[in-house]
Amino acid sequence: MGKWLLVGLGVVLVILGAVWTLQGLGYLEGSFMTGQKLWTGIGVLCVLGGIVLAVGGLRRR
Repeated sequence: MGKWLLVGLGVVLVILGAVWTLQGLGYLEGSFMTGQKLWTGIGVLCVLGGIVLAVGGLRRR
């Protein structure tokens, strides 16, 4: 994969993970995910994975 593709996917994963985390914690309402601890965990994992992808993409030559 190209450097910027990895960075772009990482950023998308971080944003998606942040939304899922906030929904899981109950801060964003209006979804079946609201208040569900499962989505908090999934969101945190997505944020961490996105950071790893983005940093890995930036460090790639």
